[in-house]
Amino acid sequence: MSRAPRLVAFDLDDTLAPSKSPLAPRMAGLLLELLDVVEVCIISGGQFGQFQMQVVDRLTGADPAALARLHLMPTCGTQYYRHTGAAWDQVYAQNLTEDEKQRALAAVEGQARELGLWEPETWGPILEDRGSQITFSALGQAAPVAAKSEWDPTGAKKSSLREAVAALLPDLEVRSGGSTSVDITRKGIDKAYGMTRLADLTGIDLQEMLFVGDRLDEDGNDYPVKALGVPCHAVEGWEDTAAYLDTLLPGLRAAVATSPQD
Repeated sequence: MSRAPRLVAFDLDDTLAPSKSPLAPRMAGLLLELLDVVEVCIISGGQFGQFQMQVVDRLTGADPAALARLHLMPTCGTQYYRHTGAAWDQVYAQNLTEDEKQRALAAVEGQARELGLWEPETWGPILEDRGSQITFSALGQAAPVAAKSEWDPTGAKKSSLREAVAALLPDLEVRSGGSTSVDITRKGIDKAYGMTRLADLTGIDLQEMLFVGDRLDEDGNDYPVKALGVPCHAVEGWEDTAAYLDTLLPGLRAAVATSPQD
């Protein structure tokens, strides 16, 4: 980037933390440091409760001013939450209709069974209604990271399921999600939609943002942000993100220190 970003956005799973796991203390500390100098957004496929457990509950000691600079966008930006000083308020939600939900649930279960991808033993439910998103998790919502990594190392299983379900739901958006998941939302509602709404609601131009994610490849669920033209940085796991923030933070602090004050 030619200038320091005013907002840094992150994917969550495998970018800030292992899949569905809490932030490590080192990452929590780095996020608190980052919130001291810029706005921060987290946009990922999980529902708000997952964000609370993985991120918010780990930011111990964060004051209301810092939390007010944190933008939470669950379910790939189909929902948006801000901290008002006492609680997290939902700004918007692009919820699916009951008909859309039922068709999505039926399609993804039917195709998973037909392709032999409906596992008989899982760690929790395979299907989840997140209001604005239907999520298929092949090994269940609470599967351990190691098991998920082994299930589909090449991504072929997940891609075949996504393609089969998309053919049945042309009016909805069907995307590869995390390592074992497929997400279904309204058409055109993806992370690019979330980032565009974020720009509109904050007044921060997309070119003044920086996005950090682990799936910026063309088949990844972070790719729509890159295709939108937002400056991006690719990482491989939370340790890589932490190392990147170690190099990014000094420049951001220097930019804030030399910027004109209101």
